[in-house]
Amino acid sequence: MLKIYHNARCKKSREGLEILNNSEKEFEVKEYLKEPLDENELEKLIKKLKITPIQLVRKNEKIWKEEYKNRDLSDREIITAMVKNPKLIERPVVESDKEAVVGRPPSDIEKLL
Repeated sequence: MLKIYHNARCKKSREGLEILNNSEKEFEVKEYLKEPLDENELEKLIKKLKITPIQLVRKNEKIWKEEYKNRDLSDREIITAMVKNPKLIERPVVESDKEAVVGRPPSDIEKLL
């Protein structure tokens, strides 16, 4: 089953949700700001995305700029920062059993359908 990591306040995330709604596929919505991922879940998601942790960070978020931007952080520290501050996680992310995509642009979600 598909899962979308969703932020209802984000236009791209709402567009991604609409793509899933129109697909007639079964999916689950995880509002990750209300139900944050733990380090293990985030690590598994990053592996499915086949990216590095820094590639999942929203670098224009105020908290990133103020607390993390000019620091030399390990992958573990970046994951910890995203767990502590879920707003830093790029959105939407759609996950299947075997792979995942960041829905930027939202049409990338169609790769999983």
